[in-house]
Amino acid sequence: MSKKVKLIENFVSWQGEGPDSGRLMAILRFKTCNLKCPWCDTSVKMRISAEAPHELSDIQKTIDDKKVGLLITGGEPTVARHFDETVMLLNELNYPIANVESNGYKLYELVMAVDKTQPVKFIYSPKIFNRTDFNTALKNLESLSGFKNVYVKVVYEDSPLILEFLEILSKDYQGLQWDHRLWLMPKGITRADLIRNAEDVFDACERYKFNFSSRSHIMFGFV
Repeated sequence: MSKKVKLIENFVSWQGEGPDSGRLMAILRFKTCNLKCPWCDTSVKMRISAEAPHELSDIQKTIDDKKVGLLITGGEPTVARHFDETVMLLNELNYPIANVESNGYKLYELVMAVDKTQPVKFIYSPKIFNRTDFNTALKNLESLSGFKNVYVKVVYEDSPLILEFLEILSKDYQGLQWDHRLWLMPKGITRADLIRNAEDVFDACERYKFNFSSRSHIMFGFV
């Protein structure tokens, strides 16, 4: 019997954010998240969508037939009820590239559990709303520092904590050498929001020497 995972979405579309933006992916979305971000663009989808079982053999066929990469998102792939399924997908499927989008909840544990020979990029997107979140994000940077396949992607806003966090990142926090693996994105759940906020993000990218991510899946409505 084929192995299965429970998802709320399984479809082929373009990656809209980060280092593989514009790449065609089999997008697998889990339902549960440990956070409730006020500007989350998938919160309604996660709340109203029912989970359904999807066979790994069918996912593999999609990857092979459509010549696509693999994008695992949510929700949060590292929460307890999704963690083992995420590891199974990454370790047992054959794919040219995979992205895992995470708020960092159990990202270190996931990176350690995944076969190091697999072509996976782990996209760490910290959510910083208070000083506790800030300190957690710094600890995550330290624990993930040795993995060159971990990327940092931050939703930009002109708040003291975000600006402090970006300043630390730009100064190569703890000698972690993030090189060109740092991305900033505009905040927003509509195309108008993103356009309105993009100018400030471009300015911040130039100031901190980070990359700009357009969130093109929202801009062009393909997810």
